[in-house]
Amino acid sequence: MLRLARLVACSVVIVLSHFAAHANDAWYPIKADDGTIIANHRVPVELESKIETLPGVVVVGNPRGEVTLNEFYDLNCPFCRAAEPEVEKLLKTVKELRVVLVPFPVLGIPSIKAGKVELAVVQQSTPQQFYEFHRRTMRSRGIMDGKRAFAIAQAMGLNDKKIAEIANDGRVTEIMISHVRLGNALGIQATPGFVIKGVAINGYPGPKALARIVASVERCDNVVCTEKPKPKHAGP
Repeated sequence: MLRLARLVACSVVIVLSHFAAHANDAWYPIKADDGTIIANHRVPVELESKIETLPGVVVVGNPRGEVTLNEFYDLNCPFCRAAEPEVEKLLKTVKELRVVLVPFPVLGIPSIKAGKVELAVVQQSTPQQFYEFHRRTMRSRGIMDGKRAFAIAQAMGLNDKKIAEIANDGRVTEIMISHVRLGNALGIQATPGFVIKGVAINGYPGPKALARIVASVERCDNVVCTEKPKPKHAGP
């Protein structure tokens, strides 16, 4: 636990310092709901493709959907909690949407402990059950730690003995570390961090902006659609 805590603490420093240096950088002029440009940057295809190979990620929505939204989140991130019901709405309204949930515990010891339980739940549940666990943890008030996450798993009737065993296994720690490392490699500088169609978006842009991004990918295979000018009529 100490080793993981040190790694995550170091990751938070890297994330925050990098974010401070690049907060105004934007590959695309993606506007948040408040009208500001939200930080975003291109990511290599080979790195983006590694997200779904991570152990401990869960795909919800249409498993064969043509639009993939990867979300790096922390269970104690208030903006992640604000985004959660809006992501659920998108899953209900966009038939081609699939969301890859990536636990990314970078906000302290409670997040780490809750994350260990969360990753254990992944191994003891179906994607539908995990998504229910995800919704319950995200919609809880106050600090989410290991005890509270475990209580939610118990209330759902999941195998609490097995979850406790897995959560205390060093292999879960390694999984958590792999998530943090890939998030850092992708330049995830804030939670929630979204990766979609080769672009990393740092922070929650708001429900309308997020819906526009998803709609753009569905319509033109890019996070921002640029309309081609209509050709001028050459005849009389």
